[in-house]
Amino acid sequence: MAASTAAGVGVPALRLEHGPGLAELRDTWSELAERSGNLFATWEWADAWWRHYGGGRPLRLCVCRDDAGAPVAILPLYEAFRRPARVLRLIGHGAGDELGPVGRPGEPGVAEALARATRELGADVLLADRLPAGRCPDPRGWAAVLGGVSLLHDSSPTVDVAGATWDGYLATRSSNFRSQVRRKERKLQREHGLTYRLSDAPDRLQRDLDVLFALHRARWGEAGSGALEGSREAFHRDLAATALERGWLRLWLAEADERPVAAWYGFRYGGADWYYQLGRDPSWDASSVGLVLLAHTLREAIADGQREYKLLRGGEGYKDRFATSDPGLDTVAAGAGARGRLLIAAARAGLALPPPLRGRVTRAVG
Repeated sequence: MAASTAAGVGVPALRLEHGPGLAELRDTWSELAERSGNLFATWEWADAWWRHYGGGRPLRLCVCRDDAGAPVAILPLYEAFRRPARVLRLIGHGAGDELGPVGRPGEPGVAEALARATRELGADVLLADRLPAGRCPDPRGWAAVLGGVSLLHDSSPTVDVAGATWDGYLATRSSNFRSQVRRKERKLQREHGLTYRLSDAPDRLQRDLDVLFALHRARWGEAGSGALEGSREAFHRDLAATALERGWLRLWLAEADERPVAAWYGFRYGGADWYYQLGRDPSWDASSVGLVLLAHTLREAIADGQREYKLLRGGEGYKDRFATSDPGLDTVAAGAGARGRLLIAAARAGLALPPPLRGRVTRAVG
């Protein structure tokens, strides 16, 4: 493994260790992921993503070590393509909602190490998707610290429920919201025998996932959302089985008139519940089964003492009704070397990127 060191003004020197593989890093990665509290930083997420989407491309993982040699972060990089420019990306993009270095948020020197790794690995551009704005160690933001340009800012609302009660949380919402949540649930229970079930049995997981995928397709219709379709379905079947083994999976099914009408798919990790996707039967939209199930999962998170409920990427209006804050996500492109800096300067100036690269970047962040 190759190693290098560098330090900026006021930034502790971190040694970059290049070349380890996913399997080799599993224990260290898992320890650092726990420090991060980020589901999408787990080794299990990266491993499943790499097996389904790596496509034999070169891994470019880096370990950041402090002066004593202790690992403080992993940079989960891979070489996405070489022409018309050599581009590094973060493992997990597309399916993952919060990416970036694996380690304690705000660890000094790690963001600078990410920029340095891009240069040392001989890349022209680092395309860093969905970096949590609130986790940047520099108040200037990810684009500034990486020396790049922001391509996209996504909404990523969250609900702070640390120490809350369900009634206490509802008291912070509008009277209309409180009334709808309580009234609609009671009506469904009274008239249609509404029940909730958490999928926690390995022998029926795939059948429960069948229900989730069917309800998700029904929710989106012919337009589709892409989130659980095509290759994503195979990825999530694989991931869900692993998550169930780890105790992370939260797959809730709502049943009315003795049949499934809504399904909530997410995870519990790092003191937070992560809402990933929801499916529902559109014939029950008048009864707001999606809203009712979402409220139920939040109530369960509060009852179980979670500190946060993450609504994840997307600025849909229904999320705003629940959210207490929105730190957001930034997708950043940063250049290295003369060619990379020229491409980023062109992006900053609003000039057209070369058509092949423009097409790849547009598909990447669209």
